[in-house]
Amino acid sequence: MTEHDHLVAMLNRLKLTALRDQLDSLIDEAGRRELTIREALALFCEREIARRDQRRIDMGFGLARFPFVRDLAGFDFAAQPSIDKAQIREIASGRFIANGEAVLFLGPPGVGKTHLAVAIGREAIVAGYSVLFTPATTLVAQLAKAHADGRLEERLIHYAKPKLLIVDELGYLPFEPDAAHLFFQLVSRRYEKGAMLVTSNRAVGEWGSVFGDPVVATAILDRLLHHSHVVTIRGDSYRLREKRRSGLLQKPAATLQSTPA
Repeated sequence: MTEHDHLVAMLNRLKLTALRDQLDSLIDEAGRRELTIREALALFCEREIARRDQRRIDMGFGLARFPFVRDLAGFDFAAQPSIDKAQIREIASGRFIANGEAVLFLGPPGVGKTHLAVAIGREAIVAGYSVLFTPATTLVAQLAKAHADGRLEERLIHYAKPKLLIVDELGYLPFEPDAAHLFFQLVSRRYEKGAMLVTSNRAVGEWGSVFGDPVVATAILDRLLHHSHVVTIRGDSYRLREKRRSGLLQKPAATLQSTPA
């Protein structure tokens, strides 16, 4: 075995795959830069850590099940003046995740709630938190099925495990009463232990009709709002705005005032 092969074998044994794959180029770079042994060792460690961090991040993105790729840099804050950019930056810092708090993005369809949710979820993964994204309808359907199959505890553990659970589009379809009770169990399981980010097109005062039970809705909101950041977004839909620009839709006509008889 040559000296090179022996070194590669040791790197394999230590699972230093970045060093193994970049060994020749790293040695050449250290030579070109005339690094000391200490400096070269620091360079090698930095590359190995960078590879591991990127692998962790890529795996986290895959496990999160985001519906698409979005980031904060791509969000048009100028088009949504009702949003406090500084507040969104503070939420994206991840402190609410560390504290087990809740974030609610409320507003009509198309104003960027899901974009922000995905962007904040991706920032959380980069920062080292585990994240799971799920549409509210999927979450409720899976809890109901697990309950019917006698596997509710297993499913609750699954949704309670990530540091941040993102529940998207709550309120677009009403819940069955039993489903509301199941959702309450999940919220209770995560209360002050795991952070939640919920997007909804309904104001919290309307959640009684969403859950089909005002008492359960109050209990859910009591836990979600106790330690929370509520962001209400007002404005036009991004999607409809593009349609209007292309001429496919007209702006809503002004309401006509009736004239006295």
